[in-house]
Amino acid sequence: MRLLLPFSSPLSATSPPSLPEYPPPSKIEYSGLTKFFKKSVIGTLTGALTLTLVLSSPIPSVAASIDPYLSMTPPSLSPDSSPEDCPNEEEADTDVIEDDVRPQLVTNEGIVEEAWEIVNDAFLDARSNRWTPETWQRQKEEILSSPIKSRSKAHEVIKKMLGSLGDQYTRFLSPDEFSRMSKYDITGIGINLREVSDGGGNAKLKVLGLVLDGPADVAGVKQGDEIVAVNGVDVSGKSAFEVSSLLQGPTKTFVVLKVKHGKCGPLRSIKVQRQVNAQTPVSYRLEKVDNGKISVGYIRLKEFNALARKDLVIAMKRLQDKGASYFVMDLRDNLGGLVQAGIETAKLFLDEGDTVIYTAGRDTETQKTVLADRQPLITAPLIVMVNNRTASASEIVASALHDNCKAILVGERTYGKGLIQSVFELRDGSGVVVTIGKYVTPNHIDINGGGIEPDFRNLPAWDEVKERLSKCNTLQQS
Repeated sequence: MRLLLPFSSPLSATSPPSLPEYPPPSKIEYSGLTKFFKKSVIGTLTGALTLTLVLSSPIPSVAASIDPYLSMTPPSLSPDSSPEDCPNEEEADTDVIEDDVRPQLVTNEGIVEEAWEIVNDAFLDARSNRWTPETWQRQKEEILSSPIKSRSKAHEVIKKMLGSLGDQYTRFLSPDEFSRMSKYDITGIGINLREVSDGGGNAKLKVLGLVLDGPADVAGVKQGDEIVAVNGVDVSGKSAFEVSSLLQGPTKTFVVLKVKHGKCGPLRSIKVQRQVNAQTPVSYRLEKVDNGKISVGYIRLKEFNALARKDLVIAMKRLQDKGASYFVMDLRDNLGGLVQAGIETAKLFLDEGDTVIYTAGRDTETQKTVLADRQPLITAPLIVMVNNRTASASEIVASALHDNCKAILVGERTYGKGLIQSVFELRDGSGVVVTIGKYVTPNHIDINGGGIEPDFRNLPAWDEVKERLSKCNTLQQS
């Protein structure tokens, strides 16, 4: 089994340093990137439970520091199948439960070999360039040449084995660390959604992860349910991320889901009380410059969570209504967050068909081109402020806007975190985080390690901003 979670654990940024004229306000993977690995290892379960996390924080230990409000029971998962003959629902549920409780025995050597195989199938050596299948095979033979006498020893072997890769992000997770990571819920009602093909070229939104005794579970939402509408809004054509954002709201308020139980089941409206809610990462204000002749909309984004895109749209529209004709988006000290939120934010400023980001990896599933799919929200001149703590999802946004001639970058060189990790559960409840890909900007610059160099160190005049963007567009068109 695998659990797809298109988000990562954000790390809150500290208050950014001020720059002239625009000080910070005083007081806001990509799903589908991971392959399902078929393994032949000791035990009764073939294939690992995979949490696909595009880890956006540049801090390697972030997996062990998940926000406290995420401490829920881990999701209970079953395969997302829709039988053609529409069997009795209770019988289908019983089959899943029986499969879940089947004994799963694995030897110490089996756990080590399982971790080895994940790396062998997916690891991308993005830095040291010293990993080869041949050396990895020899290491396996050496490790398994003698018995591994305890589970703790097996875990130590895995740690040493992963450490030899020279990748600070590829690491071992203890069962406790993996459990904490698997409890992440961005909807606030205890479900994880996935887009599932209906076989006719369209996608349905299915409940693929359900937190036991969570709000949705208690209200009657079931594993495999199709989400049809949220608060009366038809979700046809919307992504899992967009719908997850619609489900967000203040704690203790209610959201009404229209769901379909099974392939042939009836439509039902279910009222669910929200349990947790993300805090808005957006703050904004209108500034007057050049003796009041120019109105500038200043927007600060602290992190990319499920509310980032939605709240950014609100901020932009309100600033436009107040007369803003220029914009500043401050990404200083923004360490990232949900990578998909960063991608959706970048799309707000790009023309349809513009490249947001490329992803590269050993497997074809990690080789993607992400494109903007609609017209931009604004076309006004834009400055994006960055520094050495602007990382990952923030770097995706900054590079997409810069390379497509939609913004200039001001400040310091960015952090340089452009790797994609996936988190895999091993059969004893521990896990491994493995680098499987990397991000490449629209101008084919590898973000990782070097970061992104800004256009200016200090804020330029707006006439200079317009001239720079105009030249960029001319060169791009020619």
